[in-house]
Amino acid sequence: MKLATVRADNTQLYGAILEDGFVNLTPDFPQWPTLYDAISAGGFDQLLSMAEGRTATHTDFAYEMVLPNAARILCVGVNFPDRNAEYKDGSAQPKYMSLFPRFASGFTGHGQNLVRPPENHTLDYEGEVAIVIGKSGRRIAAEDAYDHIAALTLCNEGTIRDWVRHAKFNVTQGKNWDRSGAIGPWLVPFTDPSQLDDARIITRVNGEVRQDDVLSRMMFPIREEIAYISTFMTLQPGDIIVTGTPTGAGARFDPPRYLKPGDVVEIEVNGIGTLTNGVEDEA
Repeated sequence: MKLATVRADNTQLYGAILEDGFVNLTPDFPQWPTLYDAISAGGFDQLLSMAEGRTATHTDFAYEMVLPNAARILCVGVNFPDRNAEYKDGSAQPKYMSLFPRFASGFTGHGQNLVRPPENHTLDYEGEVAIVIGKSGRRIAAEDAYDHIAALTLCNEGTIRDWVRHAKFNVTQGKNWDRSGAIGPWLVPFTDPSQLDDARIITRVNGEVRQDDVLSRMMFPIREEIAYISTFMTLQPGDIIVTGTPTGAGARFDPPRYLKPGDVVEIEVNGIGTLTNGVEDEA
């Protein structure tokens, strides 16, 4: 079962993705206007149950950012060994993970174009797995962390590289340009540790493999991410953690290979799916 947010008949809807279309669940839960509202209220399992045995209500629809009004999105930076080496600053593996916030306005949906702004053309890709919290918790032990995950999705954590370098101690301004990234296409229920422990992430640009790695090589595994983050903040249902990208982003080539209009980026993870986006200049 896969849950998604879509636009059909000029209306934002949420529901389940079937082989032959989309099942609109929005009318079944008027108390939850969005998919994020349903998950934050603890209704994820109710949505899955309601979708069972249903037939498609729509075949003509477009994907939107899967949780378009998500309140909190935290991203983990430099989380693969080769990514740390890419910086060529001689630093050892860090003791603590790097974290930064992103906002829902910075993401679009599957099949939509990433937007390159006129102020700067260093739009870059970063293929990542994102987890969606389903059970609240504070100071969660690493061994219990997976119990707090409701679902998995994919993220192209698109970045304006030059703006990342504007400040000494943060990257926020390079990470939050409107529609510079994407999250989707859908949410896949998290039911087994192997969905993360055995996952392989591949990023392609115009069919060329740029990133290819396995999550088991993360410097800070997802269990540790949840444990660390929940030390300083209570994780709530609907929170998104974007877990880290492998080596191979465009900035690390010589010369850099940034995205340009007409490019197509695909991020694929076994068991979750493929997130595909084109690129366009801001109108």
